[in-house]
Amino acid sequence: MGTGRDLVVVGTSWGGLDVLRRVLPDLPAELDAAVVIAQHRGPGSHPTAFRDLLGAVTRMNVREAGDKDVLRAGTVYVAPPDYHLLVEGDGLSLSTDEPVLYARPSIDVLFESAAESHRERCVGVVLTGANADGAKGLARIAELGGAAIVQDPEEAQRAEMPRAALAAVPGARLAQSEEIAPLVIELCGVAKVPA
Repeated sequence: MGTGRDLVVVGTSWGGLDVLRRVLPDLPAELDAAVVIAQHRGPGSHPTAFRDLLGAVTRMNVREAGDKDVLRAGTVYVAPPDYHLLVEGDGLSLSTDEPVLYARPSIDVLFESAAESHRERCVGVVLTGANADGAKGLARIAELGGAAIVQDPEEAQRAEMPRAALAAVPGARLAQSEEIAPLVIELCGVAKVPA
């Protein structure tokens, strides 16, 4: 049953693929929310390898986000390399604006747009990474009534990003990687499947 929270935004950098490959298998295809991921990747990144690696470990539909894509529950959208990804209403848009904190895609850009668009219907998740990207955006999600989850810095391959997120949002739910999917399910619910 849905809880009203229908968007999960995830930000990660260094070590992100490893933790995502532990989290995504535990999310059901019937998750009553769309999942949008910003993973720091440069312009030289293979255009589909990240998507394919994630798609191999989850029952959810994984696709590279495109400009004007409509958000659908049970689908994972991955920011393409060298583009900012923004949430606009119930859709996505891409931008080639300047990098933020040396990153494009920027986690803060994604999170701030998701917070403005979805407010209390948004769940923000900050995972491993080597800078403070995501902290400002997670604070905006929490400020507008959304839920905040942060990977335990002690477990993260790089602790800088989770530590910055916790400093910005001290009330965020701290979670080990195996606890993240159950928290997302608790916050978002699972759609009823017709009998």
